[in-house]
Amino acid sequence: MTKTVLGIIGGSGVYDIAGLENARWERVKSPWGEPSDEVLRGTLSGVDMVFLPRHGRGHVHSPTSINYRANIDALKRVGVTDIVSVSACGSFKEELAPGAFVIVDQFIDRTHAREKTFFGRGFVAHVSLAHPVCPKLADALYESAKEIGVPCAKGGTYLAMEGPQFSTLAESNLYRSWGCSVIGMTAMPEAKLAREAEIPYALVAMVTDYDCWHPDHDHVTVETVIRVLTGNAENARRLVMRAAPKLGPERTPSPLGIEHVLDTALITAPEKRDPALFAKLDAVAGRVLKK
Repeated sequence: MTKTVLGIIGGSGVYDIAGLENARWERVKSPWGEPSDEVLRGTLSGVDMVFLPRHGRGHVHSPTSINYRANIDALKRVGVTDIVSVSACGSFKEELAPGAFVIVDQFIDRTHAREKTFFGRGFVAHVSLAHPVCPKLADALYESAKEIGVPCAKGGTYLAMEGPQFSTLAESNLYRSWGCSVIGMTAMPEAKLAREAEIPYALVAMVTDYDCWHPDHDHVTVETVIRVLTGNAENARRLVMRAAPKLGPERTPSPLGIEHVLDTALITAPEKRDPALFAKLDAVAGRVLKK
């Protein structure tokens, strides 16, 4: 039997998870640098959980300064088997009003100043990202949202922008024309790195505003965002507490086979692999490197 170890990455406004049994903060060292913060470990409804505040407690990291590689590596090192990420975002659709949640299923990556892969010169790998969200996790989150009464849409495209500034009106209208549902600053490269680490991933986009396209909400302010964040954060905690029992302590694999994506991804010949990079990949790719 494989145990579920559910990793929760908390976004803006979500800096801890109340209600965990045997809760304790622990520091995790990573060869990729410092993670955003310590991780909070505990159990909920018999499910082992690991919580990591993406921006750090007190919100000290901007979307660009977050060490996404260290965060995902740290979660892998402590045995996380599945990741649920929560992220504040703006909405491109009238029906996705502030306070609504979106269980996204696709991403468009418009970030440009971040390290986006664990692999590189001396050790090359290419993973499939056609379907970046695990449907098993998405289903559990959507059902949980309905049960707690949070307005929630299942499916949608998340546009990841660099930030930290909000969109221009021209950008907002462009992304709407692409059919995007929401816009945020943190889902990429997080989702890409989770896939390289063979960890199934799902994201709950928590709508705080209408970006700047809406004629009745023509600009975004931090004051407005924080006001909605307060309610969203509490609903996010309730959502996680409801979803954990659905996944259960006994783990079932992702229907996408995410746990084995590296079987066909490594391309560099064994004798050509860079030893230093090989060593740093001990947690992320240890399953295949030990063969």
